[in-house]
Amino acid sequence: MSHHVYQISELTGSSPTSSDDAIRQALAKAAEKSPDIKWFEVVETRGQVVQGAVAHWQVTIKVGQTLG
Repeated sequence: MSHHVYQISELTGSSPTSSDDAIRQALAKAAEKSPDIKWFEVVETRGQVVQGAVAHWQVTIKVGQTLG
């Protein structure tokens, strides 16, 4: 079994569609810079409410990538 070292970064994605889409937006942007992302963890979810309905989602995630 090999040993791994991970670097952890924190990102916030946003979406008017859903919390899942906000996560996907953050991961897609992170993958542009680092193809070695191996996992993510949701840290915080929040949203904007307009006239009693969710208008926008923001999700903060931690992502782990392997170091070479």
